[in-house]
Amino acid sequence: MELFNVYPLVNITPVKALGATLWDEQGRDYLDFYGGHAVISIGHAHPHYVQRLQAQLGQISFYSNSVQIPIQAELARKLGQVSGYEDYSLFLSSSGAEANENALKLASFHTGKTRVVAFKGAFHGRTSGAVAVTDNPKIVAPFNATHAVTFVDYDLRAVAQVLKGGDVCAVIIEPIQGVGGIIMPSDDFLAGLALVCGAHEVVLIADEVQCGYGRSGRFFAHQHSGIRPDIITTAKGMGNGFPIGGTLISPKFKASFGLLGTTFGGNHLACAAGLAVLEVIEQENLVTHAAEMGDYLRAELLAHGQAQEVRGRGLMVGLRYDFPIKELRDKLLSEHRIFVGNASDPNVLRLLPPLTITKAEIDQFLTALYSLIPISEPA
Repeated sequence: MELFNVYPLVNITPVKALGATLWDEQGRDYLDFYGGHAVISIGHAHPHYVQRLQAQLGQISFYSNSVQIPIQAELARKLGQVSGYEDYSLFLSSSGAEANENALKLASFHTGKTRVVAFKGAFHGRTSGAVAVTDNPKIVAPFNATHAVTFVDYDLRAVAQVLKGGDVCAVIIEPIQGVGGIIMPSDDFLAGLALVCGAHEVVLIADEVQCGYGRSGRFFAHQHSGIRPDIITTAKGMGNGFPIGGTLISPKFKASFGLLGTTFGGNHLACAAGLAVLEVIEQENLVTHAAEMGDYLRAELLAHGQAQEVRGRGLMVGLRYDFPIKELRDKLLSEHRIFVGNASDPNVLRLLPPLTITKAEIDQFLTALYSLIPISEPA
């Protein structure tokens, strides 16, 4: 049997990693400036992370949610403390798609309605059921088959017009779009969106699967705007490579037996990984570090002006050029051994290094980039 060929693969086999560095089987080192779509939050093979997982393997690695699992409650308490959402509840799952599906179910059960409002260019994961497609055929935002989806621009009047129909259960938004090309609605827009949703008694879901967990320079990206969504979803950086997802649920929702379900969500190893990530983020002050390193990276890129746009916050950065970036991305890897990412917009280069990235490693990336695109010095 062969693997189902749906991913274009580069001819590189990583065999070990540490921090922001990978090594292949020939001993060549690579700088990881992408982290598997923002999955690597605290760096590869962080010693505390490794120790936490090894210790848990020596005890128990999995049992179903039919028994008490104290490490789940420990993770929920720690996440509430570090994120500032101690009054919310946590439902654990295995991925961002599952976290978003649970959020939509909760919104639908709570309101008795089924329509969802999302934003053009959004990506909220892949789950079973119908696929809703935006006006860009390359962007898909699958939802559960029971949910009809209306896509709108970042326009509060357009949102309010849809909500007036009375059949909307939820508005779901990425505070910073990832796959869409590091597109960021303004803080004023997010604040206005929260007010519009509240006025129409519609559930506001912040999809923080990629932009959360310190990446933006705040624990959650929506916290820059001062809002408190009804539901927050997270995954990716939550486990630093171990599959885990979470749905943070405001006190307005009441739990009942059988309301949500999962097979692998909240298993012992996933919780150990999740706790290790939070402990390292807290102990090493990585949220502040991400803000500082992101400011430095964007300032350098803006100063030399070779990109049309420098997007993002913290260590979630998109560079939009006036040409497709595929060749640039390929040369960064083949000539400089640096992993970067792309987006649905073929002209956007996506940068998602670990939150532990150093100034020296940023300079290494900048030197490589400027060798391929000569810098434009200010006049």
